[in-house]
Amino acid sequence: MFQYFLYKVALLIIHVVPRRWAYGVAEFLADQQFHFSHKDREAVMRNLRQITGRQDVAREDVRRVFLNFGRYLVDFFLMYKMVDASFVRDHVTVNGLEHLTVAHGQGRGVVILTAHIGNWEMGAAVLRQLGFPVTAIALPHKNPKVNILFNRQREAHGVTVVPTSVAVRRCLGALRKGGLVALLGDRDFGPFGKPLSFLGRTTLIPQGAAFFASRTGAPIVPCFLKPDGDGHYTMDICSPICLSAGDTDKEAPLIAVMAQYAALIEDKIRKDPTQWLMFREFGIEF
Repeated sequence: MFQYFLYKVALLIIHVVPRRWAYGVAEFLADQQFHFSHKDREAVMRNLRQITGRQDVAREDVRRVFLNFGRYLVDFFLMYKMVDASFVRDHVTVNGLEHLTVAHGQGRGVVILTAHIGNWEMGAAVLRQLGFPVTAIALPHKNPKVNILFNRQREAHGVTVVPTSVAVRRCLGALRKGGLVALLGDRDFGPFGKPLSFLGRTTLIPQGAAFFASRTGAPIVPCFLKPDGDGHYTMDICSPICLSAGDTDKEAPLIAVMAQYAALIEDKIRKDPTQWLMFREFGIEF
């Protein structure tokens, strides 16, 4: 209940102060988390060491991950009134839109693969503004009230939110109607991931994107939205990853596709490690 109350207070503050002030409040709170949460700070430190290959990771880089997460939350809570057609036109540079347009035009739906990089939540809202019907898979929050609060932010833009417990049936239906299904590919939240090499370690990689592609023939289109500073964002839409028709019922091609998109996410993380908003050490399942 306290966490729900905290989010409600944060929402109130965010909506009554200028956006730059909201960022300041969020960064102050993120700083407190950085200083007082030893567990989160050490997890981020170890992740950055693994990503960069350096043991002398700067404390400021670790702090930057926390600050970026604070700004991400502000954008998430403001996006329902901030992200519209004019916002996308004036504040978002979209690279590779042709990849998504061609993939969607095939009529088999599209699996949008993203990661905990930059602002993945706003990415779904931007896609909706670009005219694509989006169904997003979301892990339900332990607190039902917090879950409702978060889903309202997502659904305000017409994004259909599907909990992981019923994701298979609903997402297959959305793809077969030609829609977009968006999911994360850098952390597995259940026991169904596959152990693959990722950032120099073996870790569980979610197989959802490969699974939906194999069942429907939908291409997998990786998509990432990151802030550039000064209220501007860049969305990178990558070339589709496809399965051959004869490979949809075989495990080896599915693993190969998973390795392909894991490598792509890995490359994105290495290019900007402090924008990977992961507060759990990866690879420790093994």
